[in-house]
Amino acid sequence: MFDRRGLMLILSSPSGAGKTSISRTILQQDPNLKLSISVTTRPKRANEVDGVDYFFKTVDEFNEMRDKGELLEWAEVHGNYYGTPKAAIEIELDAGRDVLFDIDYQGAIQLYERCPEDIIGVFILPPSIAELKHRLERRADDSAEVIRRRLTTAQQELKQWESYDYIIVNHDLDDSCAAVASILHSARMMPSRQKNLSNFISGLQSELDSIL
Repeated sequence: MFDRRGLMLILSSPSGAGKTSISRTILQQDPNLKLSISVTTRPKRANEVDGVDYFFKTVDEFNEMRDKGELLEWAEVHGNYYGTPKAAIEIELDAGRDVLFDIDYQGAIQLYERCPEDIIGVFILPPSIAELKHRLERRADDSAEVIRRRLTTAQQELKQWESYDYIIVNHDLDDSCAAVASILHSARMMPSRQKNLSNFISGLQSELDSIL
């Protein structure tokens, strides 16, 4: 009904808790939600496509983007760099499209600091650490040492839960996706997102004045 500015939906979690699976599902379900494609220095996995899953960069290329101020946020995670290209995000928000960020807490904190009025943050928790470890072990690409490093990182990540607006315990993928969709729907109805809401309400008040 109203023109609105898009919002930035952040999904964060310890590695293996399910944020990427949730992200992929809600992106398929919601045509107005676009994925923020990060740049990263992480090696490309077998099933990943450059420009679709990530923009894969060398460390030198990444540092050049960071130094030029082309990244909205950046962080080092598990020895690799990740960042969000700035210009593309602003274009989407101004066009009224929502942008999904599948990022860790370091990037989320930077976004909260720089764009607090545009952020809705959701932190995804695993149902248990045993289940988290099991999910990590099912990944064929990760060695035992990588899994151990991710579990160690999870200790720090779990401490950040209070930084987020919403918390979801990912017992079931469908239920978790439905919860995220509900959060997104509610956020879109916030008065601050609807550009001409005050004019519409003024019109209603004028109509009332004319008949009273």
